[in-house]
Amino acid sequence: MASTNLSVGVVGGGVGGLSAALSLLRAGFDVHVFERASMLGEVGAGVQVSPNASRVLHRLGLAEELARTGVKPREFHQRRWDDGSTLLRSPLAEPLEATFGFPHYQMHRADLLDALATAVPAERIHLRRRLTSLVDRGDRIEARFAGGTSVEVDVLVGADGIHSVVRDELFGPEDPHFTGCVAYRGLVPADRLRELALETTAQLWMGPGRHFVHYFVRSRGLVNVVAIVEQDAWTRESWTDRGDIADARAAFDGWHPQVRQILAAVDETFIWALFDRAPLERWSSGRATLLGDACHAMLPFMAQGAAQAIEDGATLAACLAQAGSDVAGALRHYERLRIPRTSRLQALSAANKVRFHLPDGRLQRERDAQMATGTTDFAFDAVAWIYKHDAAAVERVAGS
Repeated sequence: MASTNLSVGVVGGGVGGLSAALSLLRAGFDVHVFERASMLGEVGAGVQVSPNASRVLHRLGLAEELARTGVKPREFHQRRWDDGSTLLRSPLAEPLEATFGFPHYQMHRADLLDALATAVPAERIHLRRRLTSLVDRGDRIEARFAGGTSVEVDVLVGADGIHSVVRDELFGPEDPHFTGCVAYRGLVPADRLRELALETTAQLWMGPGRHFVHYFVRSRGLVNVVAIVEQDAWTRESWTDRGDIADARAAFDGWHPQVRQILAAVDETFIWALFDRAPLERWSSGRATLLGDACHAMLPFMAQGAAQAIEDGATLAACLAQAGSDVAGALRHYERLRIPRTSRLQALSAANKVRFHLPDGRLQRERDAQMATGTTDFAFDAVAWIYKHDAAAVERVAGS
């Protein structure tokens, strides 16, 4: 591990913030994480850790823990809403790992967060630190927290999510746009669904105005369920609002029996309204920058939200290590490398809202025919540009 005199403050103790802290610690920086909550934690939900993210996490020493709690799906299986017919099967597991060098995991978010939190030394995580303002002093940047505490660091990283205070401090407030979709999220003990003999796959069912996703997590002990429904209006933006499972069941009335049986087994659900934000032109100002949902919140329809946050941290660490004392230059280089990639994935994720929800008819038949060719997203060749990416392999770009 290299040694550096630079101190880095990471605001936010979620997946993005903790993985960035680990990447920065591995690069030799003096890193501390500041989290507003009284404890680290995630509301129960699944997350896909594709090879572009597991590449980073394995290098950070988490391979054993990911293998212990994660599930390696055999395929990504996309199906039709009513009769369950296959639209596309994309190989994962051994073929994916052989091609890209690292595995694809399906995980409980809390398990991923626990793995990251355990790897970061406890004395470097500071809880109950709610950021209120930033003061850039030129050679240092001061982060001020509720209650009157503050810290000065050489670099400040805003990993504080979709409602980022750091982003607002740097670039002003931004009004999100409701995309017209809500997601009901839940977890089902796998034993309850034993009679379905579910495949160890990530399954996505497409239908008019909605889609349905399910896959195993926690060593196949739980089935993660996400039911996405189009809706006219919403006023809140949260991961933690309680949903009425009866509404989700009603929304998928008439769908394939497997979908309805899985929903029938869900006891508790959270409802998550999906909002869009246009890609930012800049992520950095002076000695401060952003990563993850703070700068590129994306719809979950490419399963890349967490993976891109993990990539951000690896690239940021590599840029800072390469630049020496030129912090501002390193941050400019970091955003030049990351913005084109994350913006492309934001656009593809948004486009999938339309593709997944086509009503039965000509456009739906054209979509299905294209999927059968194996050239659409999640097809093996179509995702290669995502999965083969090495976020720590930093090269200079024009203008750097």
